[in-house]
Amino acid sequence: MSKREFDRLEVLTDVRSGRLRVADACAVLGLSRRQAFRLLRGLREGGAASLVSKHRGRPSNRRLSAAVRDLALALVRERYRDFGPTLAAEKLVERHGCAVSREALRQWMIAEGLWVDRRHRLPSPHQPRRRRDCLGELVQIDGSEHAWFEDRGPPCTLLAFVDDATSRLMGLRFVASESAFSYFLATRAYIEAHGKPVAFYSDKHGIFRVNRKDSTGEELTQFGRALSELNIDILCADTPQAKGRVERAFGTLQDRLVKELRLAGVSTPEAANAWLPGFVEDYNQRFGRAPLNAKDLHRPLSGQDNPDEALAWREMRTVTANLTLHYDRMMLLLDPTPHARGLARKQVEVVNYPDGQFAVRHEGEALPFRVFDKIATVAPGAVVENKRLGEALAYVRAQQAAYPANRRRGAPGRTRPPNNLEAPGMPARKGKRQGVTSTLHAP
Repeated sequence: MSKREFDRLEVLTDVRSGRLRVADACAVLGLSRRQAFRLLRGLREGGAASLVSKHRGRPSNRRLSAAVRDLALALVRERYRDFGPTLAAEKLVERHGCAVSREALRQWMIAEGLWVDRRHRLPSPHQPRRRRDCLGELVQIDGSEHAWFEDRGPPCTLLAFVDDATSRLMGLRFVASESAFSYFLATRAYIEAHGKPVAFYSDKHGIFRVNRKDSTGEELTQFGRALSELNIDILCADTPQAKGRVERAFGTLQDRLVKELRLAGVSTPEAANAWLPGFVEDYNQRFGRAPLNAKDLHRPLSGQDNPDEALAWREMRTVTANLTLHYDRMMLLLDPTPHARGLARKQVEVVNYPDGQFAVRHEGEALPFRVFDKIATVAPGAVVENKRLGEALAYVRAQQAAYPANRRRGAPGRTRPPNNLEAPGMPARKGKRQGVTSTLHAP
């Protein structure tokens, strides 16, 4: 019996014993009086078995005929043996006019051994990959958001650089979130300490790979473009198991490093970054191994390399006829020099450095500018990456608390901008728009 049938039996038993009225039983079961009396009569004459549905064990009236089933399976065996049920059902309709639902075809294919249900498939094997031979030939990189300081501080992200040949920690850095600027700073520190590796090995995060559906695979992210300028390759792993050295390192770090930070009394990312070199040295002595080839493939920076300019965020912007351009929810005003006057309607490059400074250039020449006094805002519903959500919310709270009353959104003194220009998130002329806004400067 089903749960519904057991519930009916319990209620009807109470009716027969006089503990419940028929009207109340109808309300509990959602039945009419006539249906309730019919069930009571069946219970009296046939017992609890009379409450079991008479359709159970009988074929459905809407069941497809055996001829349709045989035709569909014959076509699948002959032409679509390696097709999944969804695609096979689509092709049966498109090419043969055999209309069969995906679920019905799936059940038939499972019964005939043409398809294996996901729950019964064997797990995909991830066989070990041979280590690279030399130090610096392949360096696995990744970030892990974790409560590294337990309850002594907020969660943050640890960026790790693990050499594939030796499993050594080549670099660790605590950052607020896993972002392009965080990797710019961490990569700069890595290159200064060890030199340029042959290649980095990462996951498919948007920092390392363009993940648009229409991507051709040749586009470069900002981090990929920076590595290309420094003559460093970036490779993306298909699965987490493919970059298992850095994944296993994080498993060890989330145990050992958390406890070592507790014993050392470190509770801030800044103090942790200063404390990390000693921990890295001890870790490498315990868990590192010698490479198969003693040659170090790290390369020093050449005269053509400029890490300051390479490890920066670069975007193109169009100069308006008024010699202005927009970047990161700010308006930049170019000084009206003879060179700048000739750039109206032309493209210039905005360079944003990890230290917060930025520059405007045209064909390598810096253009003097000033920032228009305009509050950059995050509109309600703005898209924030999952790995940056904690940092974004913390920044929002800090900015809301820091604003004086006359600079807060919706305050009476700011019903219109002082320059009579529309600004994002400002209340309209008629009525007020409710919402939470704040400022974020990182792209």
